[in-house]
Formats: sequence, structure tokens, C-alpha cells
Amino acid sequence: MATTRWKVFQSLQGYESGWLRPDVVAGLTVWAVMIPEALAYASIAGVPPVAGLYAAVPALVLYALVGSSRHLVVGPMSATAALSAAIIAPLAAADSERFVLLSTALAIATGVVGLLAGLARLGFVASFISEPVLKGFIVGLALTIVIGQVPKFFGIDKEEGDFFDQLWGVLTGLGDTDWRTAVVGAISLALVMGLRRWLPLVPGSLVAVAFGIVAVSVFDLDAQGVAIVGHIDSGLPALGIPDGVGFHDYLDLLGPALGVLLIGFAEGLGAAKTYAAKSGYQIDANRELYGLGAANLGSGLASGMVVNGSLSKTAVNGSAGARTQVSGLVVAGLTVVTLLFLTGLFEKLPEATLAAVVIAAVIELVDVASLRRLYRVWTERLGSIYGPAARPDFVAALAAMFGVLLFDTLPGLLIGIGVSVLLLLYRASRPHIVTVVKHDSLWLDAERHPDLPENPELLVVRVEAGLFFANADHVRASIEDMCTDRTRLVVLDAETSPSIDVTAASMLAQLRDSLARRRIAFRIARPIGQFGDALGAAESGVLPVDVYPTVRAAVAAE
Repeated sequence: MATTRWKVFQSLQGYESGWLRPDVVAGLTVWAVMIPEALAYASIAGVPPVAGLYAAVPALVLYALVGSSRHLVVGPMSATAALSAAIIAPLAAADSERFVLLSTALAIATGVVGLLAGLARLGFVASFISEPVLKGFIVGLALTIVIGQVPKFFGIDKEEGDFFDQLWGVLTGLGDTDWRTAVVGAISLALVMGLRRWLPLVPGSLVAVAFGIVAVSVFDLDAQGVAIVGHIDSGLPALGIPDGVGFHDYLDLLGPALGVLLIGFAEGLGAAKTYAAKSGYQIDANRELYGLGAANLGSGLASGMVVNGSLSKTAVNGSAGARTQVSGLVVAGLTVVTLLFLTGLFEKLPEATLAAVVIAAVIELVDVASLRRLYRVWTERLGSIYGPAARPDFVAALAAMFGVLLFDTLPGLLIGIGVSVLLLLYRASRPHIVTVVKHDSLWLDAERHPDLPENPELLVVRVEAGLFFANADHVRASIEDMCTDRTRLVVLDAETSPSIDVTAASMLAQLRDSLARRRIAFRIARPIGQFGDALGAAESGVLPVDVYPTVRAAVAAE
């Protein structure tokens, strides 16, 4: 692995001539989707539409240079675009020019953070964002993006604030709907959604964009109040660090850049792993950090915006037959052609059509079915054991979703992660303690086998978790409460407790002493792995507890 980590254009190693045609076809297909979506996502970020095209070219090339996925498409995306707008808005105040400059600087800062994270081999951090948290975050973000585009769809004023403020603004402003704008938006949305369902190989976004441009040109809709994109600079962008952004601005952006990187990395890594699994190759999480960092740095130096791996465009790329990152390089080349010769075609593009493209792109991310599945992961037994923490994944997903809806994107993600960790700690601190009874040569859960007879003088228990400082007192109190006046022997079957720390080892000695005062013997059976090692090492500091290789031996001992 160490010898391949620094290879450039890794996906092109051993390239075969037969791969060129599917790669070119996939590149053409992705380009047809990328252009209108890049323009739309730039509007989400609050920067000129052309910034989305500026960002796409270096992002695609530099990710292909150092990334580890053969299929991942990197470019402007809704999640990071919305987060970029939320970060820059309070820093730029009402200065639109500074807003654009700081958005570019944020891409540079994100790139630097990504490269440093890759150098520090921090790819493992992605494991701290659980799938349910990411699902709830994406649902909340999708709803926020949709409600933010609805005013453009109807031609009404946009209300500032959180999701619910904007929703109220839409509901109270529907009476001011511009019917021409609404008709253009509705037809555009119907085209994208209809073609996606019935003719999925046809790029619905591009068809909708073509319809919007033709409708404005033929019916002179812009003169009748339908808002259009307007002038788009043609030609290639100026390269370099943006003027007017100081060193202190970059320092202020480093913290937010970490949040942008975290979200972009999590989404892109998920897409990359999905298609790597289908094609039988491996993804290097640390190399993905390099790829994302290089893509953002290149985008920022080319007057672009923040970028990340796109699940939707990667899906288009994979379904079109892409074999390597040659498809991404084809998209980059076609985007350069668009910048040089085709930007004038998009100046008559209605904002309602752009809104329709964005809504169609993110509406599928409002995955209510997944939330329902998370809710159904529950049983009465789990409810009796963990109470309100019996649905930790569902609760964490809701926390992330409502965190985004109420407090914005990055706080929402952090809220989801925080709630997920708290629920994990709560469940770990309240492990299920099982009473087991003998059946032939087996020891079975007494609650699941109520027909098996119990010996009132014998209590054999299992703790279904490792023992550590957070749950030591709970385990001790629970075992003491389970003993009756007739109990004479307690055996802890440690087979289901893979680990133990010093605090828990001391607790076991204290438990033995407290039971001894009640004339109850205490023994440990089947200490496995780290449990046995740690308990043996701890015996030098605490009085030893009798340990036996099997439950049978512990019960039979005199």
C-alpha cells in the first residue's frame, strides 16, 4: 500500500484501449448534467453562476490526479454550496464583491485543511459520522435547499432565517406569485422528473435548461418579469489567490473550512466506496482527503467555490459505463469548451428553471423511508432495557435533521454527532445484565427461556458489554439487587464482556467484598481476551477474585 499511495492518475494504471469509448460516453453524459447543476449550485452558494464552471475544471483534473476512486465525480454540490453560503454571509455582511472573494478563499482554506488532514492520515475520522446521522443531516439539508429555491420557482421574495422562517415566508407570499415564472418552473420540473423516470438515459437537466432558454427567447419572458441568470463571463478564469482577502481572513476561515471538509469528505467517501464495491477495488480514505484537498485548492485558485464528491453525478458516471477517471477528464475538457464558447447560451436561462433543476436534484434526498426504517429498529425487549435510548439511530438522525432546520448546516451536523455519541455512552453505561440458567451443557438467557427451572441459591449473570468506568457502578448495583436472601453464589460469566479497565476491576473486588458480607460467594468464569489480561494485571493492585475457565467449574468449586 505504501508504494501506491503517491502514484498519480492511479485509476489510469494499466489502461486498456477498450475502456476509451465507455469513458468518453460517460464523460459526455456527466457533462450534460454537470453544466446546469454547476450553475444552479453556484446560485445556492451565493456566487455568480460561472463560478460553478470555474470550480469544476480544476476539481475534476486534480481529483483524477491524486484520488483513489475510478468513478467519483468531484464538483460543486448542494450540501457544501449551502454550507459555504451560511459561512460567508455573516463575514461578508452586505458586500456582494467580498462575498464572492471570501467564497473563493473558503475553497482555498478547505483545500489546505484537506491536504494537511491527508498528510496526518486522518481518514479514520469519517467513521465518527454514523450513517443515520449523515442520513438525517442530508434530509435536513435537502429540505433547507428546497425551501430556499421555492421563491425563485414562484417569483416571490425570499424570507431570511431558518427553514421554518423561510417556509412561513413562502406560505404568506404565494399570493404574489408571478404566474409566468411559476409556469416555466413547473414545466422545467416536470421535464426533469419525467425524463428521469421514463427516459433515464436522457439528461433531463439539460433538456429543462434548453426549454427555459428557448421559452425566454421566443416569448421575451425576461421583459415580462421572469428573472433570468443574466450575463455570464466567457473565457477562462484568472488564476491565483483572490485579491482583497487578507491573512487574518484565511485564519478565520480555517475552522469553518474543517466543517466543509468533514461534510464533503463524508458524502464523497460514501459515493466512492459504493462504486468501488461494485467494481471490486479499494478506496484509500487518506488519499481521498488528498484528492478533496487538491480539488478545493485548485478550485479556489481558479476563482471557483468549494467542491466535493457527488453521489448523484457519480451514479450517472457509473451507470453510463465509466471505467476510469478518463471520464472526469473528458468532463473537464468539455467544461473548458463551454467556458470559451457556450456561456452566452445560458444567459437567457430562467432562475425558475435553475430552481427546478436544484429541487429535482435534491428532492430524492428527502428519504423519509430510511427514517421510517430507523424508527422500526425497535423491540419491546430493547425498549425495556434502554428506554428512550432504544432507538439511538433514529434519534440521532432526527437530531441532525432538526439541527440543520433550526440552526444551520454545520451546527446541525455537530448536533447529530453529539447526540449519537451521547446515546452511545448512555447505552454503554447501562448495559443489559442477563440471568442465565443451565440447560444440559448450555447456559441460556433465563428471560428467553422461562420454562427452564432456576436454582434460588445460584445466580449466574452475563453483562452484554465491556466493563469500564462509566458502567462499573451500574453493574455492581444491578448484580447486588438481583441477589435474594436465598442466594449463596454469584458467578459472572465474562464471555460477553470482551474488555475491562482498572476501575471496573476494582469494582469487581468491591462487589466480592459486599457480597461476602451477605454470605454470598462471588466468582468469575470464562474471562476472554482483554478481560482476562486486564484482570490479571489488576490483581497486583486489588485483592484477587476467584477466576475459573468455565461456568460449570465456577459452580462446582468448593
